[in-house]
Amino acid sequence: MISRRRFGQAFAAGLAATSLAACSADAPGAAAPPAPPSPGPDLRAGSGEHTSLGELKHVDAGVLNMAYAEFGPATGQPVVLLHGWPYDPYSYVDVAPILAAAGYRVIVPFLRGYGPTTFKSAQTVRNGQQAAVALDVVALMDALKIGKAVLGGYDWGARTVDIIAALFPERCKAVVAVSGYIVTNLVANQKPLAPQAELGWWYQYYFATERGRAGYAANRHDFNKLIWKTASPAWHFDDATYNRSAAAFDNPDHVDIVVHNYRWRLSLAPGEPHYEAYEQKLAAGPAITVPAITIGSDFDAAAKDGKPYRAKFTGKYEHRILDGIGHNVPQEAPRPFAQAIIDADRM
Repeated sequence: MISRRRFGQAFAAGLAATSLAACSADAPGAAAPPAPPSPGPDLRAGSGEHTSLGELKHVDAGVLNMAYAEFGPATGQPVVLLHGWPYDPYSYVDVAPILAAAGYRVIVPFLRGYGPTTFKSAQTVRNGQQAAVALDVVALMDALKIGKAVLGGYDWGARTVDIIAALFPERCKAVVAVSGYIVTNLVANQKPLAPQAELGWWYQYYFATERGRAGYAANRHDFNKLIWKTASPAWHFDDATYNRSAAAFDNPDHVDIVVHNYRWRLSLAPGEPHYEAYEQKLAAGPAITVPAITIGSDFDAAAKDGKPYRAKFTGKYEHRILDGIGHNVPQEAPRPFAQAIIDADRM
């Protein structure tokens, strides 16, 4: 997240530049100030154009009955788009129609613990670890008879895209991953960060407590709205936009999945043994060999340029930077995200 210190530095720098320009313009014989640069493309164009995912579909996929939205022709190149926390498939409500119009078959599932997606058995562990979420998506592709797809995502979705590309490259024609390579390494997660960076992850420590679990269960609507605002401070979404997604947090398993995810990341909750072999492979930091486009936004701070994870992508690769866009890239900047999917498919 953008820190107050960085915002203050940018604000001070802008104020100083304005003051100097004004002083120079008033000085006798001073040259006229340079013309402002031409504005770039409107990255937010098309955001908010659509408000419906259409009629949802359901399919049994592994341990889940998975709800998903589908756009475009059934014969089109499959694209699977994955949301993060605390969001839902409405992140792609403007992206999916663009891709459908281009001839793609677009699948946008509700991940475990969101919306109408449910567990088929009450006995299944409500597990939010990364391998479980990734294998849900592989099971969805199997259920829909999708052998290979272009995968795109951000936040939990980007992590899932990375995992599938790393462990099952034969299932990926190409990938688009916001924030790049964000596979969780449990050992690395035990290392402390700088205080300002730790502040940005406050909710992980909150969820580590029973008070945090209770607080999230009682206040998830306002809690997640706060996360939206802090993760995307320049995105001025309205209540209707937020409320469409907030309905997905009423899933009866949502709190358990979210809390387990963050406790597992901090090694405060165990994973399940049948995922351990996958987690061991992920702990080695496997490279992604399929064609890939990564996207950096303001949320990524120092990693925005993509340099910290460049070596993890060893196939055809491109990195794109979206200035002024926050964490929910597809919903904030639908056209650039959709174009990244199309371009990755053509790599």
